[in-house]
Amino acid sequence: MEINRRNFLHSAAAASAGAVIPQLTIRPRAVKRNKNDKLQVAILGSGFRGQSHIDLLLNRSDCKIVAVADVDAEMISRTKNLFTKKSVAQPKYYSSDEKSYLELIEKEEIDLAIISSPWRWHSEMAIACMKAGIYTGMEVCGAFSLNECWQLVNVSEATNTPLYFMENVCFRRDVMAILNMVKKNMFGEMIHLEGGYQHDLRGVKFNDGVSAYNSGVEFGDKGFSEAKWRTKHSVYRNGDLYPTHGLGPVAQMIDINRGNRFLYISSISSKARGLHDYILNHEKGGKDHPNAKQAFKLGDKVTSFIKTNNEETIVLHHDTNLPRPYSLGFRVQGSKGLWMSVNKSLHIEGTSPSHRWEDAEAYLKKYDHPLWTKHEQKAVGAGHGGMDWFLINSLVEHCKEDLDPPFDVYDAAAWLAVTPLSEESISLGSQPVAFPDFTRGRWTERKGTFGDNPNF
Repeated sequence: MEINRRNFLHSAAAASAGAVIPQLTIRPRAVKRNKNDKLQVAILGSGFRGQSHIDLLLNRSDCKIVAVADVDAEMISRTKNLFTKKSVAQPKYYSSDEKSYLELIEKEEIDLAIISSPWRWHSEMAIACMKAGIYTGMEVCGAFSLNECWQLVNVSEATNTPLYFMENVCFRRDVMAILNMVKKNMFGEMIHLEGGYQHDLRGVKFNDGVSAYNSGVEFGDKGFSEAKWRTKHSVYRNGDLYPTHGLGPVAQMIDINRGNRFLYISSISSKARGLHDYILNHEKGGKDHPNAKQAFKLGDKVTSFIKTNNEETIVLHHDTNLPRPYSLGFRVQGSKGLWMSVNKSLHIEGTSPSHRWEDAEAYLKKYDHPLWTKHEQKAVGAGHGGMDWFLINSLVEHCKEDLDPPFDVYDAAAWLAVTPLSEESISLGSQPVAFPDFTRGRWTERKGTFGDNPNF
């Protein structure tokens, strides 16, 4: 037990080591935008996720996409088609090499940058944008190190530049309705929450280079879209690689970084078989395929347990390499009842039949969040059941008003940190590992804003 305690305290000390704000060379924007002008927007990474954002922005009258940075010729071609189809002038493209985004930042007058590149570039690009004084929207992933998380916090603080962490699942309609019910105390005091990323991605990770939806067994240089880079994480890493879809929404329900914070995490990993079997049994694979000899480090099922300062427990699931239906597996449980997304049911003591589930649909309609009731028609056809429209609308409106984001750099750091912390815990035999306090104590005073504004 002494060894466990020593390791745990060592982890806490190491987590705090990055808290020194670095010296920075800041380039302030030369021109400040008039509030009546269109937002000048740059897209860093124009893969399928970036194209989804572009499509939504092209429908808005308050934004102009002026520049795009990407090195993938196929994705640049697809992006150009989006502008052509809507008869909108093409932006300037920066695509000579992987660092071309730096030239974009230096040359263009940008109000808002949206980062939707492969994971390895997220923080690097965000830091460069914040140093340039650009309001920054950063797509989700998991961090590579705690130092990376601290760098995001330190640069945002030093430049006073907001980072909007683009967790779209926080805007999912049922999740927002449940958040509404939580705020009304219908489930009582929060006790336990669950979520995760449970999504069969084998066909996304492996591709034959013809179409994003024509699955094969190739990855890396021979892959297409995400298969070029995502599979490598399964080769070399073992932890919760994509934690924020499950964690972000439940964090809103227990005021993380706003009166509450994560204390420690313990993670456990299963064996890795799913990707190997996929290659072995695929019509384009087989035992003689070169990739059949590839070993994968990522366990097929990674489960993480988190304890909070206010004594709630959270369970996170990462499950992307086995055959399964899609599910984020939400469970929101309080002293008076619970909701579970997997069976679309809930139980509220004193209201529901004793020891019986109720269909949640009537409750979700009754307590539909005001954001959805006001704007649902605008979100029709938008990605992920409409929640992508709410995400982009919130990002744009917060940028226009120069407001602090609902999911800010402290949330980004805490949620991203799950990945390196889970990797460390697994490597230590599932020992608990402490979360840093990225707010440096300000979590005791900060107030949440998500869902309070009926417009965005």
